[in-house]
Amino acid sequence: MKCIFKFCCVLFVVLFVVPLSSVSYGQQDEQLSLYNYNPLYYNPAYAGSKSALSVVAMARFQWVNFEGAPNTQFLSVHTPVMGQSLGMGLNLVNDQVGSRQRTAAYYNVSSGIRLNEKNDRLAFGLSVGMDVMSYDFSSLNVHDVSDPFYGQQLSTTKANVGGGIYYYSDRHYVGVSSPRLLESKALDNENVMTALNKRHFFISAGKVFDINSVIKFKPTTLIKVTPNAPLTFDANTNFLLYERFWAGAFYRFHEAVGLNFVYNYKNFIHVGYGFEFPINRLSSYQSGSHEVLLQIDIQSKKHLFTSPRYF
Repeated sequence: MKCIFKFCCVLFVVLFVVPLSSVSYGQQDEQLSLYNYNPLYYNPAYAGSKSALSVVAMARFQWVNFEGAPNTQFLSVHTPVMGQSLGMGLNLVNDQVGSRQRTAAYYNVSSGIRLNEKNDRLAFGLSVGMDVMSYDFSSLNVHDVSDPFYGQQLSTTKANVGGGIYYYSDRHYVGVSSPRLLESKALDNENVMTALNKRHFFISAGKVFDINSVIKFKPTTLIKVTPNAPLTFDANTNFLLYERFWAGAFYRFHEAVGLNFVYNYKNFIHVGYGFEFPINRLSSYQSGSHEVLLQIDIQSKKHLFTSPRYF
């Protein structure tokens, strides 16, 4: 266990601390208030952590009534292979913000080891994929027609890789990850740089507590770090009633608060909704953000009677 802990510390330093010396210009990864239900999006080590073929579809409508506001769709699929020693998964993302559209596809693979008789596990994950960034400047109102991008439709495709570690059991988890490790210019024309894809780092954690025989309490957090930019974090407090209905509150540091609800039908189908309202200066210009979720977990026959998973 000491060797594993030391290895995790070294990997944490390599993935997370060392790159903090690089320059960055702000958060670029898409936001999620229902992040608990799509960890594969930000941590490839999550692939195969459930004893099921898991399919997650999500849609986020951010800053309603704000012109050019982000609209994002997510699709994640992952499954264990060879028991839980190997996992595989696929992420698809489509994100539209104003004139910019990002379409991404990433393949994820993870390898996990069992740490003790309590079934605590440690997984290491890698992802590889492509980001397609498209810019449509033809529909924008431009005051300077000499701008080199005036009236253009441009696109660029970049390959990238990601990595992560994930320590988990049926009742708790901790993860550290960076879904896109390579930094690259998204667009460069006539020495004018319009975008720079920067590394983002995620620290996630959560635990389930029994309040009584019918109520469980699950606090979680997702810390998002961009080098040389302000740290942000999401905090979620959820209550599970009768192993069927999740209800909780959500807070994003200096940005938004919200509520979320998820119905669990026999650990097979999850249907959820999240709403968040801004608490920053944008509150006067928009009507909040909405998220919808559909998750389907197809259990194999050999795992039909295992203890429930809450992550």
